[in-house]
Amino acid sequence: MLRVCELLKRELGTIIGREMKFEAPLVSVRAVDVTPDLKQAHVAISAIGTKWQKEQAILKLTEKRQHLQHELSRRVILKYTPHLHFDLDESIERGTRVLSLLEEIEATLPPDEPTEEIDSGGSDNSKG
Repeated sequence: MLRVCELLKRELGTIIGREMKFEAPLVSVRAVDVTPDLKQAHVAISAIGTKWQKEQAILKLTEKRQHLQHELSRRVILKYTPHLHFDLDESIERGTRVLSLLEEIEATLPPDEPTEEIDSGGSDNSKG
């Protein structure tokens, strides 16, 4: 199943990158999750841009779903060509937000005081 998901992700990314233009500066396929019966596939889309640009990218992908499924069926031979469902993946934005919050917290902390180095090399060789 992992190999099927990765193959679909790669092929969908290629098709979308070559054949579609978006308002958002960057739209990419982050992951594809296929049901065990191969009839449904949830496609996680990552888009950089405004909220409106992201929504437009998902709408455009949903509108072109049948064409994308057709192209996918020509490139990948499976028992069934899965029905594609597009979802916006905002994990990159959440990760960036967490990092910026951590940087803000770090900026409010007092600077570290220099500490003495502790010799943990086992210089005590006594076998007491």
